[in-house]
Amino acid sequence: MIRVPYHNTLTYLACALGCLGLSLSFQSCSGNAEKGAEDRKQYIIPDSLLKTLKIDSVKMGTLYNSVTLTGQVDFNQDRVINIFPLISGNIQQIKVMLGDYVKEGDVLGIVKSPEMSQYSSELSNAQTSVKLAEMNLEKTTDLYKKGLASRSDSLSAAVALQQAKSELTRSERILQINGNNTQGEFVIKAPISGYVVQKFVTNNQTIRADNGGPLFTISDLKDVWIWANVYESNVSNIHQDDPVEVTTLSHPGRTFKGKVDKMMQMLDPASKAMKVRISISNEDYALKPQMFASVTVTNTDNKQALFVPTASLIFDHSQYYVLVYKGHGKADIRPVQKLNSIGQKTYLTDGVKAGDQVIATNALLLYSELNN
Repeated sequence: MIRVPYHNTLTYLACALGCLGLSLSFQSCSGNAEKGAEDRKQYIIPDSLLKTLKIDSVKMGTLYNSVTLTGQVDFNQDRVINIFPLISGNIQQIKVMLGDYVKEGDVLGIVKSPEMSQYSSELSNAQTSVKLAEMNLEKTTDLYKKGLASRSDSLSAAVALQQAKSELTRSERILQINGNNTQGEFVIKAPISGYVVQKFVTNNQTIRADNGGPLFTISDLKDVWIWANVYESNVSNIHQDDPVEVTTLSHPGRTFKGKVDKMMQMLDPASKAMKVRISISNEDYALKPQMFASVTVTNTDNKQALFVPTASLIFDHSQYYVLVYKGHGKADIRPVQKLNSIGQKTYLTDGVKAGDQVIATNALLLYSELNN
């Protein structure tokens, strides 16, 4: 019989027990992993939650491209009127303040002017001259009929009357341009309805016709312009008449719709950006000049792509996912590749197919449960 040393026997038993323990540990870990995977597969969306979910389908549609730009609200320059002084004088009785709404024909202020007094005097003289010329023509015509005046005298009287009438017409037109006031005052009236957006005068201020600056600026803000910056990398993505959606910090959740109506076709040498103009209807005057705006321009290349509701998209660990509903409360996590997002639509390149059902509400909550 071969005898094994006692210490070798102990070593052998220790190794055997260690291998057995390690084997049992591996089996336990493997069993737990399989049990965890089985639990995840068995997660069923409760009926109470399922009733509240919105389930939409993956659709195929026209692919729209979008570019987001920064912009600023400005006046519609075609609807802005600068009111300049036509005469010199002292302005009084200013009736409007900056920001006031005025209607066409409303009085903005009155200018006391010696020029208006002169125009009134010229009108009065012209009217008197016409009356005298009419009387002279009548008298000369009567004498001509009696043979006491020559035909030349009669013609001269007729010419004098026409000259007097021409002078009267000139004086009337001058006063008409200046408001038809015969009291030595020039009445400043609003030529259009709109808001007083600029005011450069105060009461008792002396103004001059050759000063070159306006007294008031009135703008009809029912239509406004937005000037947006297009950087060089996006120039090819912007086209004339592209539809536009505009949002502002002042009106969160509200979208203003318009279109690109002018492209400057050149880059600003300082900012290296091309200016584009967007025309926006502003019936309720929500958009104010100088407001900053976020401008989203959309267009299409007539290509087709799959799209899902934007609310169904989940982003986790640098990857986009959607939850594909399989029926009977079961859903799968499906990785997808995002192509573009336009409002409530997100376009995808792969990961799903047309007709698949995706969960469009509470997607993040269910995603956490499915990953638990």
